[in-house]
Amino acid sequence: MRVLITGATGLIGKDIVKLCHRNNIQVNYLTTRKSQISQTENYQGFYWNPKTLEIDTRCFNGVDAIIHLAGASISNRWTPSYKKEILASRTASTALLVNNLKGETHTIKHVISASSIGIYPSSETKYYDENFKTSKTSFLSKVTCAWEHEVDAFKQLNIMVSKIRIGLVLSDKGGVLTEMIKPTKYGVGTVFGCGKQWQSWIHHSDLSQMIFYVLQHKLSGVYNAVAPNPVTNKEFVKSINRVLDKSLFVVKLPKILMRMVLGEMHTILFESQRVSSKKIEDKGFYFEYHHLEPALIDLL
Repeated sequence: MRVLITGATGLIGKDIVKLCHRNNIQVNYLTTRKSQISQTENYQGFYWNPKTLEIDTRCFNGVDAIIHLAGASISNRWTPSYKKEILASRTASTALLVNNLKGETHTIKHVISASSIGIYPSSETKYYDENFKTSKTSFLSKVTCAWEHEVDAFKQLNIMVSKIRIGLVLSDKGGVLTEMIKPTKYGVGTVFGCGKQWQSWIHHSDLSQMIFYVLQHKLSGVYNAVAPNPVTNKEFVKSINRVLDKSLFVVKLPKILMRMVLGEMHTILFESQRVSSKKIEDKGFYFEYHHLEPALIDLL
């Protein structure tokens, strides 16, 4: 078996490459940096540039499935130009793959695409599963709806589609957890607003394993990539405190202050999404890190 991965050099992409090689699956990958292209039997790189609609179509040769992870980070300040980049990096890259497969003979049977739980509205009371009828209530929900719409175009090519709606990814190699623990060096725990907003999280290892599980078991449809036990922002900070065994002075950061500091991007700190993982669990997937504290112990 051979898979094509976009975003293969990112945190989750690297994990999935290792899982593929461990299971004797060969990997093609697309990169925008020609210096990152390597050519070995089980790891072959190909150049693409979604901005200029360039792609080396040899990347599709002998490929059975595509794992599509590429997309600009949402952690940079949301200027008008960067918001366009966030959207285009997801929709244009997907359309480039679809358009270069149209009318061509290929062996691809399955596409697994990253998505986001940002597609669900913010709520402190609702519990979202994959059957919820999504609506465009925020910038991220608009981006995710447009992204998933582009991914659905693979179905017109008789390719099975899986969409993985990813929650807050926890890693010791950067990202949100690294930022959250920075204030603890000064004995401070930061809670955003009242701290009652739900945060649906997932350990990066479980995310990689879940995507690989969907590939191995040929699961189609939408799946939430979140651990079974979401927590509130306040409980998240308390858990960090317990794991690091530090006495923290908790500071509540008001929304108006974070809006001044971060601009529109501040909304991702205050949105509340309590999301269900039951669908993928019912398919037989087991989360190694189903509660927050064991995940934090592993990472911190």
